[in-house]
Amino acid sequence: MKLLCLCKRRPQGRDLLTQPYGRFYFLPRLLADRGHEVHLLLLSYRNEPPVYRNEGNLHWHSVSFLPVGPRPFLVKASRLATELKPDWVIGFSDIWYGILAERIARKVGAQSLIDAYDNYESYIPWLKPLHVLWRHSLARANVVTAAGPHLADFMSRSAGSRPVEVIEMSADPVFFPRSKSACRKQLGLPPDKNLLGYSGSLHPTRGIKILFSIFEKLKEAMPDVELVVSGRLAKNIKLPSHVRWLGYLPAEEVPAVINSLDLMFALNKASAFGNYSYPVKVYEALACGVPVIGTNLPGTAWVLRNHMEWLAEPEDIEDFVGKIISLLNTQPLFRSVSGWQDSAADLEKLLAIAIN
Repeated sequence: MKLLCLCKRRPQGRDLLTQPYGRFYFLPRLLADRGHEVHLLLLSYRNEPPVYRNEGNLHWHSVSFLPVGPRPFLVKASRLATELKPDWVIGFSDIWYGILAERIARKVGAQSLIDAYDNYESYIPWLKPLHVLWRHSLARANVVTAAGPHLADFMSRSAGSRPVEVIEMSADPVFFPRSKSACRKQLGLPPDKNLLGYSGSLHPTRGIKILFSIFEKLKEAMPDVELVVSGRLAKNIKLPSHVRWLGYLPAEEVPAVINSLDLMFALNKASAFGNYSYPVKVYEALACGVPVIGTNLPGTAWVLRNHMEWLAEPEDIEDFVGKIISLLNTQPLFRSVSGWQDSAADLEKLLAIAIN
């Protein structure tokens, strides 16, 4: 098959040209490795020169939004679709790319696939006309995929009860078990403490304030625990003096952070975003063999479906503390986790069935 994939160049701040990351990179990459001709057209929101790079069956194209806006990307996408005559046009990474993929595919007579890893409508809740365009595109696309079943159900209802398939998230290959003592030494962390950690956006919408309340209560029962956090710190978040903040670390250090922990938090709030979130940090922790304490919301609960005892009720500090103490005092058994190879195989099967 011949595939044209549309995506932003820096999802979650990772430059796909230099930092392999997530479903945006590994699904196209693995489909190319399976023998399909894949063209990945990226939009950079910085003022950068255009890029073309060929890696076997994977062809990279990058166009910049600045200084003249989206027109160069739209022209490039339309031209590639006309010249390549792809079997599929696929929209990754944001609401705009799904809308564009469906429209371009219809224009050139190709099949269209829209993929979503979050509830994109929650990003800009007030922009209702965009939501209407998004829902129309979902209804018209040949295939729609989502990162988990609750998001798939929500998108299905938004698009008039059309079927939506699940292509699960996964941890990238750099996440695997490493020496805990070596990782702590690398990061300057104490070797003999119980370290609990949180890695990601330090923002009120993610339940960070309750994290500090949970830790304060936990310290009463387990004085030797420490809380280690890393990620972008929102301006309105003040860290308690006893919290160890590692800063916003480069991506290559994140596996060491996770492997240095005895337990990792996966917190979220019940909301249009949190209910449909499938946190990649949970997959990364599981791949590293680190247990997770997560908020019992539909998306997180599905990711931890083999470890339901690791879930605590939203805003229930006592429940969190009890579950944490139980986890730290046991050697939890880990169920196997799928990888991007499995997700790519599922996607390939969907594409083949639909086109035939």
